[in-house]
Amino acid sequence: MFEDVYLWIKALHVIAVISWMAGMLYLPRLFVYHCEAEIGSKQSETFKVMERRLLKAIINPAMIVTWLAGLYLAWAGHWFTFGWLHVKLALVLAMSAVHGFFSRWLKDFAADRRPHSQKFFRIINEVPTVLMIIIVFMVIVKPF
Repeated sequence: MFEDVYLWIKALHVIAVISWMAGMLYLPRLFVYHCEAEIGSKQSETFKVMERRLLKAIINPAMIVTWLAGLYLAWAGHWFTFGWLHVKLALVLAMSAVHGFFSRWLKDFAADRRPHSQKFFRIINEVPTVLMIIIVFMVIVKPF
């Protein structure tokens, strides 16, 4: 029975990670387009709604489920003594920090402040991708 629960939690973890990453890749793209919209325009107001809903309805819950399920899996699988998990956890902490920055910038856009340029958001959009790639290699290959 324990193995069944472990597998269900593992599936939930993977689903949550996919949802979190989808949002983390889409939100900075919305920021790029939001930078182009004139402050106070209908387009700008639409981006505010899209960004807020994406963060509140998808990204935040997905991050929470990712963390809770992941910590359960690490505990239940006795993985905490392995080096690859330490690297993964450090990278997931970094992803969570990026998530925090995105949340901060969303608040700036909501207040009609443009915290950074389009170019900045195009570049920052790649950070979650790089973190995700390394995390996946840690989990699948378990190099140490």
